[in-house]
Amino acid sequence: MEIDLLNFVEQCRHLAKQALGKHAGEPVSGGFARWKHVVLHCFRLEECHSYRETPNRLEYMAEIRDALDLDQNDLPDYTTIYKSFDRLEIWVWRALLRISAQQHPQSGHAALDSTFFDCRSAPSYYLQRSGSTVQTLKVTTLTDRESLAVLDVHISAWWKHDTKTGPQVVRRNADDLLSVAADKAFHNWITNTSSTHSVSSHSSYSADRGR
Repeated sequence: MEIDLLNFVEQCRHLAKQALGKHAGEPVSGGFARWKHVVLHCFRLEECHSYRETPNRLEYMAEIRDALDLDQNDLPDYTTIYKSFDRLEIWVWRALLRISAQQHPQSGHAALDSTFFDCRSAPSYYLQRSGSTVQTLKVTTLTDRESLAVLDVHISAWWKHDTKTGPQVVRRNADDLLSVAADKAFHNWITNTSSTHSVSSHSSYSADRGR
């Protein structure tokens, strides 16, 4: 689906500043503000540009540079963009996800699902420098069943059973949920959940279990 790229970048800028709050203007890699790095990565991923291609593309896109408050003669080097993606903390992306999800209507009815991502496709330079031996990440998502907005994500290098990660994700969002649908892998969560959990959380667990 085609998008208005300038509108996309402006929306990302607004959401990034809102999500980061007082930390938005803090300089990170290369002395550029944190919000600029976040939006640069949104732009890069949306357009499927490599790290090296990103500053080259920006050099000829005046409106996008203006939205990012970047001068044509002072664009971040591709190595700066690469390093910032590595260094941005997980709370940055979680805050951006939370603010982004709030832009969509939420029905209160969500779905839990887990999948796996192969890390072996990551650049060998990064794997060697980070000393990472993790080959696969397990990702659990909580998605609104009507708007399909992703409400929360749990990422783990250590594959806990779904009966462990499922309740953890639901508890974080229990106040906003009416029901949660999940496949059989999650279905023992009630017996694995302490009775001291809040009523709203426990209702979310059980609402769709009998379907």
